[in-house]
Amino acid sequence: MNASIPLADAAPAAQAPLSDWLHWLEAQHPRTIELGLERVGQVADRLGLRQPFSGTIISIAGTNGKGSSVALLQAALQAAGLSVGAYTSPHLEHYAERIRIDGQPVSEAALTDAFARIESARQGTPLTYFEFGTLAALLIFRESVLDVLLLEVGMGGRLDAVNCVDADIALITNIALDHQEWLGEDIETIAGEKAGILRVGRPVVFSGAHCPGAIVEEARRLGCPLYRRGEAFNVRIETDGWSWHGPHASLENLPHPALAGTHQIDNAAGVLMVLSLLEGRGVPREGVRQALTQVRHPGRFERFVVNTGDGAHEIILDVAHNPDGARALAETLAQHPPRSGGRTLALCAVLTDKDADGLVEPLLTQVAQWVVCGLSGPRGDEGQRVQDALLRQGVTQIAHEARVEDGYNRALTLLGPDDRLVVFGSFLTVAEVRKRVISHAG
Repeated sequence: MNASIPLADAAPAAQAPLSDWLHWLEAQHPRTIELGLERVGQVADRLGLRQPFSGTIISIAGTNGKGSSVALLQAALQAAGLSVGAYTSPHLEHYAERIRIDGQPVSEAALTDAFARIESARQGTPLTYFEFGTLAALLIFRESVLDVLLLEVGMGGRLDAVNCVDADIALITNIALDHQEWLGEDIETIAGEKAGILRVGRPVVFSGAHCPGAIVEEARRLGCPLYRRGEAFNVRIETDGWSWHGPHASLENLPHPALAGTHQIDNAAGVLMVLSLLEGRGVPREGVRQALTQVRHPGRFERFVVNTGDGAHEIILDVAHNPDGARALAETLAQHPPRSGGRTLALCAVLTDKDADGLVEPLLTQVAQWVVCGLSGPRGDEGQRVQDALLRQGVTQIAHEARVEDGYNRALTLLGPDDRLVVFGSFLTVAEVRKRVISHAG
């Protein structure tokens, strides 16, 4: 699709507030999601963004675990004294969270300046909100002269805007069913889309438990060294830590990642394999230990304590939004039970394209009472699909509210003395609750 789109109004000035730019960006393409590299590649070429970068580019694809892997990589590389740019999406509170340099979000002025330059270069070529943001990240990183760039793929890989630049190392986390409308209906088809970030002769790391054949075949076709768990590297989990064994080195007695859940060891193992491939930029053992113990990633089994009228309650925020993420969340909840005699309540709101049955089923044994609510926005669901999914499973303890804000307030009234609340289903759901939790957390 190359035709220009008539605009309702002109672009904001470069000095305009970021909020004005974001509002304008949302109206510049008729679709929220439009996969393909032709349009974004044209603009990237005009901006000189497809010329080699000075730093190493690591692209991260997968169904779940991408953001956590970026957080771990960023922490380890910074601990080694390297300058790091990280691009992730979506954000939880502020748009600038998507583009970080050495762990800090870039300034609003840097973003609006980048948007203005992209608008000037696009010459009427339609770009989505995500494509504008990806180009802005690359433009800012180009001019920052960084040692390493961490680029999280938004959806799929082959046709995602991030794939308009060539990765020096590809990291693929687990593969599960999600975004089937765009990526395909089965694991192998989805894996083929993820494998689109591979480049001829350049290494790829797969950190999931089972590597799909589509990735193996694409790596073979392109001559990419493939490092996968169980072959190139292994993990041994111990009582008070874990060990990692790679092709040329081993790390013993590692601390568990600060990010909760055993699945985070899978992510960390893949990250260690990537770090071992960075020639001349190795991360010392103490840097690895520091990264594991200090890494933070908001919205991933993030725990708060909120004081209500009848005492203090734990609130857990997790952006799980597909069946695989829900299974990981259920496992982590079981590993971290509520206080003796307490129950776990859940607040869930999802987007319309999500598998409601697959999302709630793994959590049935962990959750005693449910609050479902609607999400606003073009892909927001009114909550009925989740409620129907629960009813089909025989769940009767369900409260239904029109908005996440109302659902959260309702959930607080339902908490008993030792109960806790887990909030999941979408980044939007977690973001809405998180700002309220932070204002009330003790």
